[in-house]
Amino acid sequence: MLAEIITIGDEILIGQIVDTNSAWMAAELNKIGVRVKQITSISDEAQHIVQALDEAQSRADIILITGGLGPTKDDVTKLTLAKYFNMPLRLDEDTLAHVKDFFVKLNRPMIEANIKQAEVPDGCTVIKNKNGTAPCMWFEHQGKIIVSMPGVPFEMKYLMEEEIIPRIRERFKMPFIFHQNILTAGLGESFLAEQIADIEDALPSYIKLAYLPKLGQVRLRLSASGTNEAQILADIAHYTKQIVERVEKYVVLTEDLPFEKAILNLMDKYHLTLSLAESCTGGYVSHLFTQHPGSSSVFQGGAVTYSNNLKQLVLGVSAATLASFGAVSEQTAKEMAQGAISNFKTDYAISITGIAGPDGGTPEKPVGTVWIAVASKTEVKAKMFKFASQRFQNIERSAMAALMLLFLQLKQDLNVKH
Repeated sequence: MLAEIITIGDEILIGQIVDTNSAWMAAELNKIGVRVKQITSISDEAQHIVQALDEAQSRADIILITGGLGPTKDDVTKLTLAKYFNMPLRLDEDTLAHVKDFFVKLNRPMIEANIKQAEVPDGCTVIKNKNGTAPCMWFEHQGKIIVSMPGVPFEMKYLMEEEIIPRIRERFKMPFIFHQNILTAGLGESFLAEQIADIEDALPSYIKLAYLPKLGQVRLRLSASGTNEAQILADIAHYTKQIVERVEKYVVLTEDLPFEKAILNLMDKYHLTLSLAESCTGGYVSHLFTQHPGSSSVFQGGAVTYSNNLKQLVLGVSAATLASFGAVSEQTAKEMAQGAISNFKTDYAISITGIAGPDGGTPEKPVGTVWIAVASKTEVKAKMFKFASQRFQNIERSAMAALMLLFLQLKQDLNVKH
């Protein structure tokens, strides 16, 4: 079963907003066995919408459209769809009642443009949008399903989860689909592929192996689909075991989780707490942890100490250390981590101090030089990294390196395999 996603809006094409809708929708469709054939972003122009619809129907069975359903004149999706399917607009009374109720709750007056949002092509199935005023519209045309949804993410996600996906499940007999992830670090993509080449060659035709590299890591994804669920799970488990045993030294985890979330889960399991002392990363690592619900059971907080003064005042780094070795040094990184352990009363701490760039480097310590330390209550270890000259790339790489050092220390202390 193939699907295509069409996102409508000039704001996407000019880079004013990032199209996160498509990635989320593709992931949800994949879970039920629907493969996304193509994702297309187009402008708020009728001819572009018509062309995209024609092309999508030649490739896919399900076409999901987001955007262009607002009350203003630049939102032309609904009118274009009505003309495309040769359906006159009609006033949908249920939608109108919902829109009126929506504005009553907001204590705001309705204008003619808001009333027009209750107009729908006569012939589509109207799906109530409980989180907004623009209705969702379901069309069936020449054996294809075309669904038009609002582009507002929380409106679209509700409609997909509660309405669209259940209807697709009912309409089509979907295959069982399963993904197994293996996160590795410390070995490049090509070297990793060489190590497991014979295993990859032996995979049955219904199991595919993908390599997904990212900042010093490679996530391997085994994907399979079919009707025999038990056989798929058994085969995936078999080949996962083979790969993990072959490259065990580089395996971080075998869960489909962000790295930082896996660390949170591991530390929570053993009732361990964490604090951070960040300099060049400016709180980025803290953000990675705190974006996950429940992170407070592990992550207690930390300090962003850019200046030497704050390194001394907040973390207790000695003036002599800073004078003798500088802010970007093994000694300073260790004292920052030890200061976090002492002052924030946690079981573990990470410290990061470096030169993110694009300036500030010296011949001895060029841009991209970063020291990272991980401390427990009994020891502290530090490691130097030399990254590139791009500021945000250095911040991201520093964060990933810090997570890896913490994970390896936890793995050693807790004697866990993955």
